[in-house]
Amino acid sequence: MKVELTVNGESRLTEVEPRKSLLDCLRDNFNLNGAHAGCEHGVCGACTVLVDGQPVRSCLMFAVQADGYAITTIEGLTPAPGELSVIQDAFCETHGMQCGYCTPAMVLTAHALLQRNAAPTREEIVESISGNICRCTGYGQIVEAIALAADRLSRANAPQGGAVR
Repeated sequence: MKVELTVNGESRLTEVEPRKSLLDCLRDNFNLNGAHAGCEHGVCGACTVLVDGQPVRSCLMFAVQADGYAITTIEGLTPAPGELSVIQDAFCETHGMQCGYCTPAMVLTAHALLQRNAAPTREEIVESISGNICRCTGYGQIVEAIALAADRLSRANAPQGGAVR
């Protein structure tokens, strides 16, 4: 079947078997390898991408189901080639990753959280990433990274130098 997917803001036409997962389509058809195949049962969260801004397990969604939706992968979060987003930078600074396998999914999940809640509490951060398994960090640095990113994003939007007249 032919499907037209909007991936990272770009319309892409491809042909897939009806049974092909969105994860496999992104990796095989578009060479977007940031979403990882983990358990392939939707449990680990390594395959998380954003579909219309919401975290979705791409291993559980067929590519044909994604037709007409805006899909964002980790490759689509960077402001420019070779640059990091505020969230990615915070993950690096706080050592919120070790092996890096879960990191793209964690960053996308954090991005979705911060889009709907600019100042999440620690409990809200923990809840938002609870569907993503990390076997390396113990989650402390990941939570710290998301809190740091939230703080930086809020300060980036704050008025500079006093009241505006």
